[in-house]
Amino acid sequence: MGSADVSPQMAFARFVRRAIDDAREERGWTVTDLATHTGVGRSTVFRWLAGDWQDYPELAKVRGFCAALDLPVAAAFRALGLPDAGPVPRRRGAEEGPVEADVRVILDRLADPSVPAEEKHHIRDLLRYLARRPVRRAG
Repeated sequence: MGSADVSPQMAFARFVRRAIDDAREERGWTVTDLATHTGVGRSTVFRWLAGDWQDYPELAKVRGFCAALDLPVAAAFRALGLPDAGPVPRRRGAEEGPVEADVRVILDRLADPSVPAEEKHHIRDLLRYLARRPVRRAG
């Protein structure tokens, strides 16, 4: 069976399985660790692994998953049967707020092959710090 005969669900499931196996081998990560570091929930990871989706996975989640694991976004998009890792399509009428714009810039920097690995490492370290910081509630 050639690669053209494989569904996007199966091809993406293989891509995710390889990413999980590599993260486990190279970083000692469990699926829970993977979810924490990538921002993609465990249930989503398991759905991706099972090929259990009809609509394409959220491309921002795919980008974040790849960025946290130092994987080329283009490889994930190819597995999904998409032409390339170009700009994320905007929903018609969707307004982008300042937080979303900032996150898009960060994700673009992490996915940009011309950004030095050291800079990407610093960005990820800061994001991990911020993600684990306790939330202070006004009260």
